[in-house]
Amino acid sequence: MNSKAGTREWVGLAVLALPCLLVSMDVSVLLFAMPFISAHLEPSGTQLLWIMDMYGFVLAGTLITMGALGDRIGRRRLLLAGAVAFGAASLVAAYSTSAAMLIGARAVLGLAGATLMPSTLALIRNMFHDPGERKTAIAVWTGAMTTGVTVGPIVGGLLMEHFWWGSAFLINLPAMALLLILGPILLPEFRNPAAGRFDRFGSLLSLAAVLPVVYGIKELTVDGWAVRPALAVIAGLGLGLVFWHRQRTVANPLIDLRLFRRRTYSAAVGVNLVTNFALLGFSLYTMQYLQVVRGMSPLVASLWSLAVMPFIAVAMTVTGILGTRVRPGYLIAAGLLVSACGLAVTTQVRVHQPLAVILIGAGLLAAGMMVATTQTADLMLSAAPAEQAGAASAVAETGSELGGALGFAILGSIGTAIYHHRMAGVEVPGVTGEAMRAARDTLGSAAAVPGPAGHDLLGIAREAFTRGLDVTGLSGALVLVAAAVAAFALLRRVPVAAPPAPEVVASRR
Repeated sequence: MNSKAGTREWVGLAVLALPCLLVSMDVSVLLFAMPFISAHLEPSGTQLLWIMDMYGFVLAGTLITMGALGDRIGRRRLLLAGAVAFGAASLVAAYSTSAAMLIGARAVLGLAGATLMPSTLALIRNMFHDPGERKTAIAVWTGAMTTGVTVGPIVGGLLMEHFWWGSAFLINLPAMALLLILGPILLPEFRNPAAGRFDRFGSLLSLAAVLPVVYGIKELTVDGWAVRPALAVIAGLGLGLVFWHRQRTVANPLIDLRLFRRRTYSAAVGVNLVTNFALLGFSLYTMQYLQVVRGMSPLVASLWSLAVMPFIAVAMTVTGILGTRVRPGYLIAAGLLVSACGLAVTTQVRVHQPLAVILIGAGLLAAGMMVATTQTADLMLSAAPAEQAGAASAVAETGSELGGALGFAILGSIGTAIYHHRMAGVEVPGVTGEAMRAARDTLGSAAAVPGPAGHDLLGIAREAFTRGLDVTGLSGALVLVAAAVAAFALLRRVPVAAPPAPEVVASRR
């Protein structure tokens, strides 16, 4: 089918972009609200961590389940059910009276978010049959996801200046209401009547495999080596092998593993993982540089981060123009190389250099990612049969979540190791031994030391941090160059308009 999309489909795309924007925004919008939540609900240190992390953990752990469920019960139906749950959980979160209540609401938000993300991308496959139009639609979808991550902290900061902490959740309600009103009118239904029974045990296995891995990686990143998170990662990987074996042998699997035999699909999933590895791993340093090294307030630093938006807009335009003329393997490789150049620029960041250096580096990184991920999303949808698009999208999203976690862990560890090495022998007169030990661990601790001695210490710590940032940028750039070479080798023969995978006759009622 190559019929052109009409006004209904393009307006429907705008409706689909809303949940993408909010789901990606919800990861970061709480950053400014946390001090107010702490003062009002008085959570323990552990509860505070779970308030922040519960959403991402549940989201990552249930994506595969929800993608497969949407293929069976209907993607529009699942999307609308997720919108109801997302809105209701947002309301509960906004008016939570205890930390436990808020943690529970965040868990439901993660579960609802997992219904929204694969459903939106799979519905694009149903709405846009022309390859060129589908590439443009996916660019809009990717742009909405990227914009949500970028503006989340800014929206959170502005809300906290004028309203109470619950407003960070209430902003979800108008968008979810609009989706519920316009979704049944503008969005088609699509389900696979031949999907068979839903594999409940397999869905539990997928959750049990992903959650320990994400949890363990995060704990190792934040607190360093420890036995419990290391065992969690090992246990998760072991359960992942059990899940993989079950999907090979069960009559109605959540994921058709034959998808991974298709080079376009498996390579696209791998590229998505690597791009999130580099983007999220480096973002850990960008905000620290702006706030601690450059001395900006969190809100001002977030506003400066908007400097990447023109780069993203140009990337969306270029992708829309070249996507119908240039083979995807070439565009993906070019996008990864542009991102690698961005990270190479960040290796020149110094304490007193113009701010433009890190902003240009971050902009090139984001622009290249935009080009690459738009192409990979289209390749994944084209490689997967239409009746499996939900599950295929969910696998890709899960890979992206794992890539981001690995980026935080590996690139974060590299930067931290360089900082520790450069601070190891530092001694500043007037700084107590305890404060000096803390300053050798983190830049934030160095910034907390008062007085002239603290000023001298912070200057040394800033130099150490920027050296860590340099090495981190170089490491990420090398990974992206290797990924670009691999993507070009694997995908260079894929035509501009790859023929879609064969479909079964599916219900669209």
